[in-house]
Amino acid sequence: MEMKKKVIVIGGGFAGLSAACSAAQQGNDVLLLEKNSTTGGRARSFSQSGYTFDMGPSWYWMPEIFEDFFNKFGKKVSDYYEVERLDPSYRVFFADQTFLDVPANYDQFKLEIEKLQSGSGAALDAFLQEAKVKYDSSMSDFVWKPSLSISEFFDVKLIRESFRLQLFSSFTAHAKKYFSNPKILQLLEFPVLFLGAKPENTPAMYSMMNYADIVLGTWYPKGGMIQIVHAMTSLAKELGVDIRTTSNVQSIEVSRNKVTDVIIDGHHENADAVIAAADYHHVEQDLLKLEHRSYSKKYWNDRTMSPSALIFYLGVNKRIEGLQHHNLFFDEDFKVHAKSIYDEKNWPKNPLFYVCCASKSDTSVAPDGCENVFILIPVATGLTSSEEVRANYLHQCIARIKKHTGEDISKNIVFSQSYAHEEFERDYHSFRGNAYGLSNTLRQTAIMKPKMRSKKVSNLFYAGQLTVPGPGVPPAIMSGQIAATEIEKYFKRNRN
Repeated sequence: MEMKKKVIVIGGGFAGLSAACSAAQQGNDVLLLEKNSTTGGRARSFSQSGYTFDMGPSWYWMPEIFEDFFNKFGKKVSDYYEVERLDPSYRVFFADQTFLDVPANYDQFKLEIEKLQSGSGAALDAFLQEAKVKYDSSMSDFVWKPSLSISEFFDVKLIRESFRLQLFSSFTAHAKKYFSNPKILQLLEFPVLFLGAKPENTPAMYSMMNYADIVLGTWYPKGGMIQIVHAMTSLAKELGVDIRTTSNVQSIEVSRNKVTDVIIDGHHENADAVIAAADYHHVEQDLLKLEHRSYSKKYWNDRTMSPSALIFYLGVNKRIEGLQHHNLFFDEDFKVHAKSIYDEKNWPKNPLFYVCCASKSDTSVAPDGCENVFILIPVATGLTSSEEVRANYLHQCIARIKKHTGEDISKNIVFSQSYAHEEFERDYHSFRGNAYGLSNTLRQTAIMKPKMRSKKVSNLFYAGQLTVPGPGVPPAIMSGQIAATEIEKYFKRNRN
């Protein structure tokens, strides 16, 4: 009888948990190491003064990805947590002090945008029909590729689909073929902001995100996004994964181009293979010796990063009228803000920002009559933030919430905590303090991302937002599964 292989997963975020579950299902002995005191990575949560905050991701899109993941283990999402579709999906505030609620019902949404631009309902049908083709093709063919070699895409169907995906035209140019109203264009460009590039530099294939947004909808797991973490952690334990938190990896030992040991706080753990689901740059530059690194410092310095974020967690001791669960403040110039992130690398003067008020849907996350408020400002990576800088941005956000809703919360904040680059680096070894990984530009798509398999170490694999498929919760879950599949292939190749 063949002995079990020992697989070590570094990092307990969505990618690491997904990889650990998948590798355990394959019959391996799996050890998951997490430097923080809880699993979840950026999706951790904390509670203070009766308020519970999701620390990072707050959008639950592409619900079928979560369902498919649990189905692979004979489970259902409902075995672990309850999800509901939000209606409206979110509210958008514009510069003219109007706002638009995005209805969950598609026909109602068409009626709303028809008010903004005559004929836009029919244009949306055509735009989203094409977006659905991209979504279906990407989900079935492209995103599940490990993207280790161009030969993976030498397939007539895939080549044909690549043209349908519009990899070589920009999102902005594509959207303007259908719409001219600036508010509609802002709505469509919103998901692109978090993909990490200006819309004019983002491939038109990412209109598939508009299909995910408008058609598949925005959902909420009761109790917050941390419920997904709890579910995946519980599943991992059911599958026999040994999860060790507060376990800081110091180095990865390599002999004859193979990982032999992972060193945790001076303790050696042997490994037949490793999946590094922690920050890719950190693993390469800090845990491996120079001769075992796939990429140079220059390579990393030349990468185009998605934004970092300045986040505020606020406990407010009153109800706030005028906010929905998800709120986008598009009341300033998007192009000027994007320029500050991607071109100037400076703090934005008048940023767009996002407000999550989960207590609108879930009374468990705040005391009675109170609100749980999460504010996120996308900002450039590599910045440093003083307390004064943070206080100024919080003041600006509060003022603009008051301007659009009439609600002044400045005297009702009973708890306030901020989070930015320094915390991302401290808690996650995040490269340049990034929040979302690499930008999804054409030059950083698929085979042009950092490789999932090390070029120098045969049994070292990577998962997470700095490799394929890319940033976001569903892609992270997929990334862990793909990495585990590559581990399985590696073991089969090296059986003898």
